[in-house]
Amino acid sequence: MDLRLDLPEPPEPASFAESPLSHALAQPLMLGLFLPIQSGAWSPSLEPRSTSWTFDYNAELTLRAEALGFDLVFGLAEWVRHRGYGGVSRFREESLDPFITATALAALTTRIILISTIHILYGPWHPLHLAKFGATLDHIAAGRWGVNIVTGYAPREPSMFGMKKIEHDLRYKMADEFATILKQLWRSSEDVTISGDYWHLDAAFARPKPRFGRPILVSATGSPAGFDYAGRHSDIAFITSPAGAKLVNALPALPQHIAAIKAAAGKYGRNLRTIINPMIVCRETDAEAWAYYDRIVTNADHGAVEGYARHHALADSKAWKNHLPQDRILGGNVHIVGGPEYVTEQLCNLKRAGCDGLQISFFDFKPDLEFFGTRVLPLMRQAGLRK
Repeated sequence: MDLRLDLPEPPEPASFAESPLSHALAQPLMLGLFLPIQSGAWSPSLEPRSTSWTFDYNAELTLRAEALGFDLVFGLAEWVRHRGYGGVSRFREESLDPFITATALAALTTRIILISTIHILYGPWHPLHLAKFGATLDHIAAGRWGVNIVTGYAPREPSMFGMKKIEHDLRYKMADEFATILKQLWRSSEDVTISGDYWHLDAAFARPKPRFGRPILVSATGSPAGFDYAGRHSDIAFITSPAGAKLVNALPALPQHIAAIKAAAGKYGRNLRTIINPMIVCRETDAEAWAYYDRIVTNADHGAVEGYARHHALADSKAWKNHLPQDRILGGNVHIVGGPEYVTEQLCNLKRAGCDGLQISFFDFKPDLEFFGTRVLPLMRQAGLRK
């Protein structure tokens, strides 16, 4: 079998009414938690908190999110050197691998979807590896696993593998071939022989087959090449505000941005969903929330903030170009700071702007998640955002 873009593909998980993805998409607004599996999570701040990168802490968060009715949890992947991004905190020096973490979480959970990020172009990854490993985890999780396929935008990451950074659009061309091969392996009931531009298979075969056609495919994108890749392959696109982290700027810019991504999927006759990462700082009143925010920012680990800013300045990510270094102190994609009513109103605004889901981050995850579940989730149901 030669690699051809017009070969039949496996059914998408959303085409199965009983699939976990279909259940998540039945919600007016999907709800996810962005797990803090890296030290410092999203906020290079020295303000005291309980947040921990450890597996036990993240397992507790995942189980609590599942009990609260969240649809998914998500783990990022980074390759950082000694001292992480610097500062007193050595921001993100410690991190769990999200693929291994999701495998362990699959055995602890029963309903929530688990998304792993994988840099498919680093080191020895081959589509046959991920086809076999992914189908195995898909069975362990009963169809609740998905992969966020990323290509790596930072020059120092590939050098850790003895590689040179690959040009931006070429990375997406390679990712397109990788994903196409993956889907052929997941679909084919016979041996597959493929001679692509970047990967070759001779009579390759992968079983078991995934439970619902294939695992859930996710990508993070902010460029035309990324839009096209997501439109062709992804069930969910993880988007970044093209106008920075302030909601007053993000909300007007998001509709056109989301429309462009969905139009890319429309070219392939597909329906793509978008998900965004709000960092939520919520207390009983707006004043209390802003006081909490001020403490976080006032206690910034400036060495880590500067190190992270340098990291992005050397990279070629298109998604974060309008995000300011000071936005990284709190972190996340867009900032929502206020009382429960205000937070709910802004989540409604994100839905109106075209977002199909949220991948929420907090500063102090355990207590902030608990407060969100107690005070914000009921208001989201009243507003029609959740069933």
